[in-house]
Formats: sequence, C-alpha cells, structure tokens
Amino acid sequence: MDRIKERLHDGYLFRQFPIEDMEKDYSTADIDDSTWQPVCVPHDWAIGRDFAEDNDLSYNKVVADGIVHLKKHTGRTGALPTVGIGWYRRALDIPAKSAGKRIELIFDGVMWESVIYLNGVQVGCNHFGYRSFMIDITDAVIPGKTNFLAVKAIVKNDCSRWYSGAGIFRNVYLVTKSQDSIAYCGIKTQIETDPEGKRSKVELSAELCGAPDSVEYALYSPDGEIASSGSALCNGATAKLEFIIGSPELWSTVSPNLYVLAVKTRKNGEITDSETVNLGFRSCVFTPDRGFFLNGKQLKLNGVCMHHDLGVFGAAVNKSALRRQMEIMREMGVNSIRTSHNPPSPELLDICDEMGLLVMDEFFDEWKIAKVKNGYAQYFDEHAEADVVSVIRRDINHPSVFMWSIGNEIPEQRRENGAEVAHFLTDICHREDPTRPTTAALNTDLDAEKYGFFDAIDLVGLNYKPNHYKNFHEKYPNKVFYGAETESCVSTRGEYKLPAVVEIPAPVRADLTVSDYGLSAPSWAYYADRELVEQQDDEFILGEYVWTGFDYLGEPTPYYEEWPSRSSYFGIFDTAGLPKSRYYQYKEAWTDDKVLFAMPHLNLEGHDGELVPFHIITSYDRVELILNGVSYGIRAKSRAVEDLRDKHHLTDLSDVKRCRIIFDNVPYAHGEMVLIARGDNGEELDRAVIRTAGGPFGIMLSPERSIISADGEDACFIRAAIVDKSGNICPTASNEIKFEAKGSGYIYATDNGDQRDTVGYFSPARHALNGQCVAVVRADKGATGEITVTATAEGLIGVCVAIGVE
Repeated sequence: MDRIKERLHDGYLFRQFPIEDMEKDYSTADIDDSTWQPVCVPHDWAIGRDFAEDNDLSYNKVVADGIVHLKKHTGRTGALPTVGIGWYRRALDIPAKSAGKRIELIFDGVMWESVIYLNGVQVGCNHFGYRSFMIDITDAVIPGKTNFLAVKAIVKNDCSRWYSGAGIFRNVYLVTKSQDSIAYCGIKTQIETDPEGKRSKVELSAELCGAPDSVEYALYSPDGEIASSGSALCNGATAKLEFIIGSPELWSTVSPNLYVLAVKTRKNGEITDSETVNLGFRSCVFTPDRGFFLNGKQLKLNGVCMHHDLGVFGAAVNKSALRRQMEIMREMGVNSIRTSHNPPSPELLDICDEMGLLVMDEFFDEWKIAKVKNGYAQYFDEHAEADVVSVIRRDINHPSVFMWSIGNEIPEQRRENGAEVAHFLTDICHREDPTRPTTAALNTDLDAEKYGFFDAIDLVGLNYKPNHYKNFHEKYPNKVFYGAETESCVSTRGEYKLPAVVEIPAPVRADLTVSDYGLSAPSWAYYADRELVEQQDDEFILGEYVWTGFDYLGEPTPYYEEWPSRSSYFGIFDTAGLPKSRYYQYKEAWTDDKVLFAMPHLNLEGHDGELVPFHIITSYDRVELILNGVSYGIRAKSRAVEDLRDKHHLTDLSDVKRCRIIFDNVPYAHGEMVLIARGDNGEELDRAVIRTAGGPFGIMLSPERSIISADGEDACFIRAAIVDKSGNICPTASNEIKFEAKGSGYIYATDNGDQRDTVGYFSPARHALNGQCVAVVRADKGATGEITVTATAEGLIGVCVAIGVE
C-alpha cells in the first residue's frame, strides 16, 4: 500500500486557560467549543498580543550573567502571555479503508509539556517542548467514523530563560501505513567519506514495524539517476545494508548536492511501505592544529547562534520566515548555525541541507542542575537518554548536521562529578552515531578543565574566552578548540551614542538603548573586533559562533529590570531582519564583497563642531575621508601584531583598529561625506557618499520578494523607509506608518526591531525605528492574483507596491 502522510494544519479550535485550570478536562467531543478560536498549526498562542511588564515579571538569579542574588526581571521571557494551559480540539476523519492499518500521530513540537487525547482517552504525552514525538493510535481510532483529537499544552512559569513560545508550535502529521512498514524515524544512515571525497561508505539500517520479509533501497543522484540499489532480508525488527558510492557529488557549503534515498518494505513479494530521505556525502575532519576541513579543504567556521523564535511569528514554525533568516545569514558570509540551545525544527535542517549551512545540533540548556524552576532538569534523570536518542535518530540523515552539542553553559562544569554526565551523554552519541563528534559550550572553562570536561567531549567549545585560545592550545596540543558562543555585543539599530568608547559592561541609559558603534557588551562579553582578531590570526581555532545572528524575544540585557524592554539587543540583525552596524564587520570579514561603511550618520543633533569619531568598516586597507570638501587625510588599519592572550578586551581600541579605520580628527558637521578607498600608490579603488538627510518627505517600500504562494502560509517581508525629497533615508525618523493590503492577501504583522516597542506584532501600524520598519504580507489561502500594499503616514507622501500571488 501507499503510505499516506497528512499534515494536520487547519481545523483546530483553541482556547487558553489559566495555569490553575490544570485538572480541567476538555478532551471529549461533547464539550461546547462554539466560542473557541479557529486556528491553524503551527500556532503560538502568545505572539501578536501586546507586550506587558506583568506577563513575565519575576525575581531570579542568573548565575551565567553574573547575577548571583535575586533580582527583578522584566521581559526576560519576552513579556508575552505564554504561561497557561492551551487546549486544541479537532475532528479527525479516519476512513473505513484504514481498518487494519497502522495509524500514527507525529508532533514535531508542542511547547512545553503536552497531553494527547483521542476520543476522550489519553493516548500519549510529552515532557520536552522541543522534542519531536510519535504516538501510535492504531488501537484508539475508530475507522469509518469521525474521531476527536484534543491536545493539552502546558506552559508553566520559569520553564525557560528566554521566550519559549506556547502551544503546538511545530507541525503535526497523521500517518496511515501498513502494519508491515518502516518505523517512525526508522531510516538511519551512517556515512563515511574519505577526505578527498573519492569514495563514500554507507551503512543503512531500517527499523521496522510488523514483520516485513525484506527491505530494498534505491539511491538517486542530484540529477535523478540511480547511483546505487540493493535489498536485504529482514532480521527481526531491523534490516541492514551496506554499499559504496564512488566519486560522489559532494555536499558542501558552496555546492550542497543532495541525493534521495528511497527505502521500501516487502512482504510476500508485495510492497508494503515506502519512504524517502535526503542524503549528502561530505567529509568532515577536525584537527587540533589546522582547524576544520570540509571535503579536504580548510574551512573557518563563520557561525552564528540562533534561538528558535522568528520575530513576528514567535515560536510558530514558518518556512518562508526561516528561509529568509538563513538567506540573510548566508549573504553575510555565515556558513554554520548553532541551534541554541535545543533541538531545531525539521524545517530548519531541511533548509540548511539545501543551502549548504553546517549545523551544530544542540540538545540541552540544563542537565541535572536547574537554571530555572520548571526547566528540563526535572526530566533529566528519567528521560535524557531517550531524548538524545530521539533527536539523533530524527536528524542523523541531514548532511548539514556535523556535530552534536550535549549542553550549553551547564552548571555541572563546576562540580567534581559533572564530567560523568558529559561522558554519559557523549557515550550515547557515539553509540548512536560514531560518525559525528560531540561538543559542549563551556562558559566556566577553567572549572570545566579542572573537573575533566575537556576529556568528556570531542570538541571543546569555549564561550567568551578568546584570551584563552592560545593558552589552551599550547597546554592541550591534541584537543580541538573553537568559540562556541562569542561576543554578545549589544546594540540598538541606528543609535549612535557619544563618546564612542568601549562600554563593558554596557551602561543602563534612560532611553533604554545601546549604542550601535559595536563597542558595548555585558561584563562577560566583548565587541566583535576582539574575536575577529583572534579568528584571523589563529589557524588552529575551528571558528566561532556569534551570539546572535538575529535579535530574539526575551533576555533584554543590559536592561534586566527596566521597562519597557522586552527583547534581545545581541543580534547582528534586529527582530525585523534589518542590519545593525555590526553586520558590515562580518560581511567584510566573512565574504569577498567590497565593504565601505561609515558610522555614525550625518544627522546627529547637537554635536556641530565637536570631534566626533567616524568609524569606517571596510574591506580596503586605506581610506580617505572628505567632509564638505575638506580632506581629513588617509588613514589605514593597524598592522600591529600583539599577543592578546589574557586580555578579555582592550579599552584603548588597539585591537579595534586592526578591524576598522577610525578618524578622530573630524569636526562634526551636516552636509556630505565622501569616503575614498585608496591603493598602495594612492589610486582610487572605491568610494562611498553619505549625505545628511533632509526632513521626512515620503515613504519608500522595498518588497523582499515579488511573488508568494497562495498556500496561506508563505510570507513576504516589505521594508519601509522614511525618506527625504532626494530619496535619502532619514536615519532618526520615527513617524508611524500605517499599512493596508487589498486584493489576494492581508497585512499579517509589522515590526521595527525596537526592543522597547510594546505594541503587538499584529498591528497594521508601526512607528519607524531610526527611519525603518517592516510589514509582513500573507496571501489568503487559495487566492491567486495580486496583493496591493499601501503605506501612509501623517504629513508624508504615501506609496504602494504590488506582490504577486500564485
């Protein structure tokens, strides 16, 4: 028979109840749900509501942040109403022909705890929101009848250190198949490719349901040709095959070639089930002296850490928003993603497979020792092994996944027996997948070293310790080191505060902003230049994972108790996907693109005649600065080489001057600034012109896509900018822009990336932050044609654009 996999996307009725209603039962079909809200899944019940201080006000210690005493926290988990009980109810039609078949429900993620009911009877439960799980409902369904599915999602206070989201936030599937079939996540491949990529050995095992007689496979190359095929008799609940692929088309960050593996089961000569997975052939070699090699070529890991939330979509998975984030990261030169600090959605891994982005797949933020009251620590002893196994078996076939991270900043680093837990988890990983190394992100590295953590993991990830790289490398010449979490530079897009000095720890300002000069960080962290210097100089370091690629909801450091402040300042991009100044540093360091960017802009007020430092981020070594026709000379990046070990950061900017050119001799004035990149002989190589913008005159709209799908889920982000008469963006404008859509779609959400904005994302109006914001447009399901989006603001010239829908 054919396997039928149905995505259970719509048809749900939803209602949220207070956490005190834990014992109330809404699982039976006879409940009056006529006033409940129709929703589609994936769904985040908290996103879109207004941000409010009382939603997550708490008093906590945060040892990792240096907060060792109880302290008031506002916005730490996003200032949205996640806490509560969410009930989802849906009819489930099971046709009569499904009698005798195996029927499964697959949940890719329900935040945080969940209980699943069918026809009023509990059929399953899950304790870990990020974990995918399957429930066999074969014996609970009534074929030929309308069955009734109910899901109870439970989000308690203090279950997360950041915005968790709430509800059925990932996809749900109904699978109907033969009793003699491939089990859930039953296709497992272990692939070994030689360093030159000339030969790949594949060990294929299939875990089975029922009693098929045999299993067969066919491997299709990227161009659709059969590269290998074979079959094997079943041995109980598994079947194993082994084959060789000569000269495979390799998967890499440049050419992510994907093969398709089709696996079938047979019984009495008849096909009983079939399933496909994507595979990629690549060689990953980690060396202690020369870093990482992909397919025999040395590759520095230009990585970013990413939380699971998607800004205006919250925790709810949306493929177009995920793809947009990954495209933005790749354009900046990112080649690797760390799924901080829990297992990602399957959709993210699919996208990384397709784009050629390497993934550090991370399991836990807690082990036995709790960081928050209702976090994962309460489940660790009973469930950790099974949870690790389930993640590995779900994700093992993805070529993008190249290491398993067993934990982030685990308090066990500071315990004498903590390494025993690390060994326990590493052994599970090696047993399930001997082809990939384990790692952990260590923030108290000297304690971790003392208590044996370095020996318990294959790759040593250091958090915020660039000054320790050389010392550890010399002390442990056979260990592999890298920056698992780096920088944590904080900023508000487009905000330039004077004087432009190193701010560590970042100060608390009355306006709740942080300067975008890129020199501000919490006490444990540092500016981007500090890490880039080490990364450029130290070949033995695998690379780094910057905290973070995007701002995320929650953790509004340095504003722990100030309100309104409800989301991260850490991102290279804000929550709207608009770049901060730091973006240009990574683009310059991580790509071959030519960069010539200056900060601050020429619209600062109250600084005329002052010596305001202009920081030039550029891929050129020498730049001349001309302001209103007056040249202030040619300056160059510093070529000084200094051993920076044992220095967490430098206040004199000597390391910064190796990454950017600083003009500190320029009297600030409005007008026109010309930057001219000069060669060794003074020849002009490139130029950039920055002008003072006039008063706000109109709005400019820039859709990131011209056509979206009519599936009702696809989304187009439209960038809106307030401009003067000449089309220059007004870099301090804060006008409220109102968006309206007509035709085949609607305004789903708006965002400006402002960490202080308390207006919910679903508002069609948004104040610009420093001249810019975004609107997100979605099509009505099944409606093709065109969406016309109009943007207006009081006193400004409005504008409209059209988005095609097909």
